[in-house]
Amino acid sequence: MKLLAPDTTVTLPVVGRAPAVPVPALGVLGAPRLLAGLDGAERLDRVAHLTRHGSPPGLSASELVALAEDTGLRGRGGAGFPFARKLSAVLEGQRRADGRAAVVVNGSEGEPGCLKDTALLLYAPHLVLDGALLAARALGAEEVAVGVTRADVARSVRRAIAERGPLSTPVRAELLPERFVTGEGTALTDGLNHGPGLPSGRKVRSSERGLGGLPTLLSNTETYAQLAVAARLGALGYRAVGDPAEPGTALLTVAGERVVEAPTGVPLARVLARCGLGPGQGVLVGGYHGTWLSPSAAAAVLLSRDGLAAYGAVLGAGAILPLPEGTCPAGETVRVARWLAAESAGQCGPCVLGLPALADALGQAVGGGGQRALDAVRARMRAVQRRGACSHPDGTARFVASALAAFPDEFDGHARGAGCGRPVLGALPVTGEETYGVDSAPEPGGGRHSGARAATATARPRAPEERLLVDWTLCRGHGLCADLVPGLVRLGPDGYPERATMPLPARMRRRAQLAVRRCPALALRVQGGE
Repeated sequence: MKLLAPDTTVTLPVVGRAPAVPVPALGVLGAPRLLAGLDGAERLDRVAHLTRHGSPPGLSASELVALAEDTGLRGRGGAGFPFARKLSAVLEGQRRADGRAAVVVNGSEGEPGCLKDTALLLYAPHLVLDGALLAARALGAEEVAVGVTRADVARSVRRAIAERGPLSTPVRAELLPERFVTGEGTALTDGLNHGPGLPSGRKVRSSERGLGGLPTLLSNTETYAQLAVAARLGALGYRAVGDPAEPGTALLTVAGERVVEAPTGVPLARVLARCGLGPGQGVLVGGYHGTWLSPSAAAAVLLSRDGLAAYGAVLGAGAILPLPEGTCPAGETVRVARWLAAESAGQCGPCVLGLPALADALGQAVGGGGQRALDAVRARMRAVQRRGACSHPDGTARFVASALAAFPDEFDGHARGAGCGRPVLGALPVTGEETYGVDSAPEPGGGRHSGARAATATARPRAPEERLLVDWTLCRGHGLCADLVPGLVRLGPDGYPERATMPLPARMRRRAQLAVRRCPALALRVQGGE
């Protein structure tokens, strides 16, 4: 089967995947690197992989850091964190842990608009394993764990592990719950440690404590594949393609079904055109925690960090979702907002109560609720921002805010009862989509979310030495703290504290300690001081 003729896209069957699930197409712009060798095979086994790519070199830890620095390699899972800094942090943690370490490959893709990691692990799993084992051997890691959320992907990775025979570093693939939350770092390591696979709600660096409590190098599937390519090409060879500021290629998932490898810095319009698509009414870049681009912006923007930043966007995990002309933007936004609300891990008020309330308010506005309903949407967004145990509330609010800014006339018209006359086609993919139509809403406290940024109070020039902290994973919204420490703890519309961390003046220390002792959920603590 011909697959990767330059500047083309074709379809491959997904190994072991149920026929009812959409089959992704693979394609390239320019010469392939990550998808190289798939022009005559559905999957590269060990022999085909070595024939195409050859054996990877062995590198020391210092050589690996230098390679990552010289290539400018960044994580491809969403945050774009420099890989060299992440590797250096693990080495520092390793020095404090008697030289012990582990490596984790994040192969989960909880967002329906992303398939790139799935494609790599199904069709080119050995390239990913090469990168992970390259890092593991440089670190002297005790094991490599690959976390995935699809049974066919797990089978493909386990088959690849078996094809390699005995390994000096043990490698295992674990099938984890298929949900949005699984890809968050602390949730992933918790699942690989045979826990429930939920975010910790605390700032835990995997470089200090991750898999089995060890300093852990945790990165995305594509990142390890890029590392394997860079090790073979060397820094100069790797930098020969792509944007000079961030060289190489990137995998993009277009319209939730096409996985395209393209040089960094390529025009978005060219990627869309190669897939037979246009910008439609606008393009969502970066997935459901991303940003909408107008058709004119989509026609001009380059897919690079600087190019997207000029429009207030980031590439994230590489999801590109154009909105077709025939669907209702307002209805599509309500549908995704309801799905995101149902993806809560159920560990903090802003997710359990705030996101369903935001989705409901949005649905009421789109249903003809008037200006007051639109104002309620914005109030609900403010109520969840910077307050969650992780970044899911912030990301969901950002998605809604971006949609309101991108389609103001659509939302205003719907709020006034005029509507647009177009159906909701479900152009933005969600799981269980029949549940999330405009006229229905999820129950509070559904089961999934992502991210790991705790809310923080605004910095002050002379911050008090102590702070009162709220543990969102424990808080149940009893509200007793606001009664015991009035003026310090304020409750939001959902009945939960507005902030996760509050400067604690000395005069209020006694009252705060009383609140800590009396909190029914044991969710408060005082940090700092003597």
